Amino acid sequence: MDYIIEMLNITKTFPGIVANDNVNLLIKKGEIHALLGENGAGKSTLMSILFGMYQPDKGEIRLEGKPVKIKDPNEANRLGIGMVHQHFKLVGNFTVLENIVLGAEDTKMGVLQLKEAREKVLALSELYQLKVDPDAKIDDITVGMQQRVEILKMLYRDNDILIFDEPTAVLTPQEIEELIKIMRKLAQEGKSLIFITHKLNEIKQVADRCTILRKGKYIDTVDVSKTSAEEMSEMMVGRKVALQVAKEDMTPGEAILSVRDLCLKTDKTGKNKLNNISFDVRKNEILCIAGIDGNGQTELAYALTGMMPISSGSITLKGEDISKASIRQRSVKGMSHIPEDRHKDGLVLEYSLEENLILQEYFTDQFQNKGFLKFDKIREFANTLIDQFDIRSGQGAQTTVRSMSGGNQQKAIIAREITKDPDLLVAVQPTRGLDVGAIEYIHSKIVEQRDNGKAVLLISLELDEVMNLSDRILVIYEGEIVGEFDPRQVDVKELGLYMAGSKRAEVK
Repeated sequence: MDYIIEMLNITKTFPGIVANDNVNLLIKKGEIHALLGENGAGKSTLMSILFGMYQPDKGEIRLEGKPVKIKDPNEANRLGIGMVHQHFKLVGNFTVLENIVLGAEDTKMGVLQLKEAREKVLALSELYQLKVDPDAKIDDITVGMQQRVEILKMLYRDNDILIFDEPTAVLTPQEIEELIKIMRKLAQEGKSLIFITHKLNEIKQVADRCTILRKGKYIDTVDVSKTSAEEMSEMMVGRKVALQVAKEDMTPGEAILSVRDLCLKTDKTGKNKLNNISFDVRKNEILCIAGIDGNGQTELAYALTGMMPISSGSITLKGEDISKASIRQRSVKGMSHIPEDRHKDGLVLEYSLEENLILQEYFTDQFQNKGFLKFDKIREFANTLIDQFDIRSGQGAQTTVRSMSGGNQQKAIIAREITKDPDLLVAVQPTRGLDVGAIEYIHSKIVEQRDNGKAVLLISLELDEVMNLSDRILVIYEGEIVGEFDPRQVDVKELGLYMAGSKRAEVK
């Protein structure tokens, strides 16, 4: 038998959108098969159909040549299909072990039997080098660890077909390397992996074959070793994509943001999460803060934007001390913020697209009169931004933001923050989880801000992005700035040593 899974002529529609339009996907036993496409191309929908979360409107699924009907995820598990979702499906106040057995528990006279489960989990984590503490609470472990728990959930259920939906979107470069090793080992054991991603370098590293979707339609299935990243990106977007950022050299002007001796105590031990941080971001400059996740970047962004109070030090915007200013005051004085977590801090998911686009300015005379919103002006403004920033949504300005793809949610935030015409743009992980087309677009918008005389503070975990976009790089390690670099005179390996704390330099 050639194929373990055949998805034939799959069609699925939602209000205002055809998510999958007559799509075919054929998976061989023991292969790592990448599924590539822009945000909103229909990749996650197709996998949700395979995992029984949606039913196709048309088409057929065959497992080892026999037609199957997958009515829900429990049925998928019974058929040996498991899935690691982009947003993990874990219970925060349960332990690792409880999460792994949830839904597949052994009980004796109504009492949970965890001894054998623990032995099986420990054996699996040893076999696949997925080191986890079975007694740790999910809330207390890192995102990379949570992902290992999701993988163990599949292995515990003896799944042979493993779906990974954007598995590297929230991982550090080191965790990504670990995951790639784990995926290779799983394939060697004869398991079939489907790997949803839009990171072309990862596909080149780990996948055997790649199926490309564009706007819900099947484009092609290619042999990864014989196809270049440029060819795959062109199939995915439908045009040639610049994988490098085009930007001219610029001479920075005066400091727009000045941070001096910034300290932030956040935990009960009184230890500083940020320690004596000082830097300037100047007009016509993209300054990048690079580091491994968890070294104080999130706290720094929160402190600068007013989402977290600082313990000591000062923050000055255009010569004015804003250390104690509210979030709105900072926004009105010329600061824009593209947050790290678009769902938690960037959008109100149950609001419409047009409501989200005016969140920073609904109180201005443009959008309200004596406390009453001007709905016609809001709709007009939203439609302009939707056209200008190519925000795709099923029902235009009235679309509920929750139903939009990640890339289009991100475009909405960027449209809102850039349209305010800020003096300082704080962009935290602006392209996390986005495809090459969206990344190219967002990078061009950030460079455009710099070229228009703005100051940009970029906080990113993506080293390619750091090297490509920045005019100057500061490395943060354990809440301190440990090095300052010119991206034209440093390589990724050298940066990595500072990021890991192996090297440090006195920063002027």
